Amino acid sequence: MNINQLIPAILILIAAFIVYTYNRLVGLRNMADTAYSNIDTLLQKRFDLVPNLVNTVKGYMKHERELLEAITKARTDWMKASTIKENAGADDIASRALKSLFAVAENYPDLKANQNFMMLQEELVGIENKIAYSRQRYNRTVMVLNMVIQKFPTNLIANLFNFKSREFFEAESDKVRAVPQVEIHGGDSE
Repeated sequence: MNINQLIPAILILIAAFIVYTYNRLVGLRNMADTAYSNIDTLLQKRFDLVPNLVNTVKGYMKHERELLEAITKARTDWMKASTIKENAGADDIASRALKSLFAVAENYPDLKANQNFMMLQEELVGIENKIAYSRQRYNRTVMVLNMVIQKFPTNLIANLFNFKSREFFEAESDKVRAVPQVEIHGGDSE
């Protein structure tokens, strides 16, 4: 094989590598976008249930107004979120507040027996499980995308076509990461 045959073969290999790498990056980016969209859809479902849940428990939980306000605020924060970090923060706050709400609900036998509350609780538990799975899937996809973007020689193609690393869906502060403290008040004594 002479040099005149070798140069076109090398150029074809380089072009094939560029096309393959570009297509792989596009595929990973789309997988990350889809995984994030799935999280967002599940969060929307969860937050759509929040007003119903708050209305159901309002009459029973006179002492837990702060908890109900925290859930409502988390919903508002999520609706205003424009970044993955803000979205994750609102999600974490909502998760903690809802867990606290269900823990406190144990002290209200009438509430625990309420069909609407039981249905909402069951639906929220199912959504929470799906959200946890979706977060894991998104973070796995982002990890692979980020590794491909950062490794040589694919980083050359990623930089050439302006592919950027993604943020993981995680808690943003120690306050959000902290274990929620639940104060249990005796039943309705007022």
